[in-house]
Amino acid sequence: MSRREYLQSLTAGALAGLLPGQSHAADEAQSYDLPRVGNVHFLHFTDCHAQLQPLHYREASYNIGVGQAANRWPHLTGKHLLQAAGIAPRSRAAYALADLDFQENAQRYGKLGGFAHLATLIKRLRAQRPNALLLDGGDTWQGSGPALWTQGEDMAQACLLLGVDAMTAHWEMTLGAKRVQELIQTRLRERIAFIAQNVQTQDFGDPVFASHLWREVNGVPVAVIGQAFPYTPVANPRHLMPDWRFGIEEENLQKLILDLRAKGARVVVLLSHNGMDVDLKLAARVSGLDAILGGHTHDAVPLAIPVANRDGQTLVCNSGSHGKFVGVLDFEVREGKIKRHAWRLLPVFSNLLPPDREMAQLIQTLHAPYAAQLGEVLTRTEGELHRRGNFNGGFDQLILDGLMAARDAEIAFSPGFRWGPSLLAGSPITYGDLMSQTATTYSQVSVNLLSGAEIKGILEDVADNLFNPDPYYQQGGDMVRTGGLTYSIAPLQKMGSRISDLRLHGKPLDASRKYKVASWAGVQGQQGPMIWDVLAPWLREQKTVRVQQPNVPRIIGLQGNQGLPA
Repeated sequence: MSRREYLQSLTAGALAGLLPGQSHAADEAQSYDLPRVGNVHFLHFTDCHAQLQPLHYREASYNIGVGQAANRWPHLTGKHLLQAAGIAPRSRAAYALADLDFQENAQRYGKLGGFAHLATLIKRLRAQRPNALLLDGGDTWQGSGPALWTQGEDMAQACLLLGVDAMTAHWEMTLGAKRVQELIQTRLRERIAFIAQNVQTQDFGDPVFASHLWREVNGVPVAVIGQAFPYTPVANPRHLMPDWRFGIEEENLQKLILDLRAKGARVVVLLSHNGMDVDLKLAARVSGLDAILGGHTHDAVPLAIPVANRDGQTLVCNSGSHGKFVGVLDFEVREGKIKRHAWRLLPVFSNLLPPDREMAQLIQTLHAPYAAQLGEVLTRTEGELHRRGNFNGGFDQLILDGLMAARDAEIAFSPGFRWGPSLLAGSPITYGDLMSQTATTYSQVSVNLLSGAEIKGILEDVADNLFNPDPYYQQGGDMVRTGGLTYSIAPLQKMGSRISDLRLHGKPLDASRKYKVASWAGVQGQQGPMIWDVLAPWLREQKTVRVQQPNVPRIIGLQGNQGLPA
């Protein structure tokens, strides 16, 4: 067996152990006993969005890649993804990684994630891999009611108990600069390194956070560099972090890598919140990184993607989101060099991993003050609700429908967020579920009069942000979700030419007419009630809710694109 075949077999074996065919759940749970490779080990999770309990989370049906990103990881969905990864349909791994047969597979295989189950797996992996570093890719302190109400305190405590060694950030910044610094200084202290080499002060360009973590792992000097989301002040309100600047900072990163190598680091990895397309480009332009452990775009990729650069190659790895996965990266380092590696992406099935008692108790204690409020049943859903992918999902559509009804608006906009658990058909919708779709510090609802031309301009701006062929110009998120309004989109066209055929109730949008548009979570500091205060009363009035087909635009010019439903 060649070295390449051996490494591929390790990846396939980690996934195959979670396929059906074994007779007992206890036997399947043994799949988490991974053979150790080498002597330097990283455990990685990212984008958990404050979800401490097990959940359902349907993966994307639409994940369109353009330019060089077309038809390659991570822009593969459905059967294309399963075929590329060699995964059987309707298997445990297929359920974890793809959207196909979601309702059926969810009922068969149950929920994933949950920090109590994650803690059990982390302890098991660390027992197999002494001194393994646990890395958190960010988007951890935001995404639930309790995380918002405690300003990230619940998540900081959970991560401390989990044993996180280092983290970087994105949505953490929406708590505000003062609160971020407060949590670092009073809660994380020296126990979790908060690292981001690409954040400086606006005035003098001084570093705001530590740039890296330095550790000796089983006698091998290791450096982990932090990379916060480069476009945080664009994708989120600038007023929350007015004195800091963010960027990719390619030159600074290269210099730091060389400095760390000169100081004796034998393994250097980047803990990134760039998004996978940006990481793939960065890996080709910067040398000296052994791996990038990435996040932001919520891509669960079962393979480590090797990217060639001028001095060798860098492995680009992504570990999904919402606590559904743990990535395991092993290196064998001998004579100061990496001789081999192995990457395994492990779905965290809550029915295969018993909850860790101490973590379960902590979660119960942290959330006890909010239990009654979170558990209030607002209504029930007749169909499945989800949010993930380039365009509207069922939960997006429900939010839009509620906005239009509660604010008597002709059109509604909802941000292209990827976070928030999925609900199966027939499930209750609780207040906690609503908060897990909407909990930000700037979730105000606003109503504005916009012309047809202005509406088209908004959609064009977002489409360029998403479908610009240069990843460095993709500034996060998916297409703004639209209610009432339909349109066509041509992702391969240039800025200003992607959006066409805008219609309201089947009639063409008038470029000069003003339309009443409701929206929420604008980045310009709009005033208004919080979205949950608008939607909760409306949901309470509904005996059940039924979302018809989500409002997905007509897509032009993408025949054969493997990021579309097949």
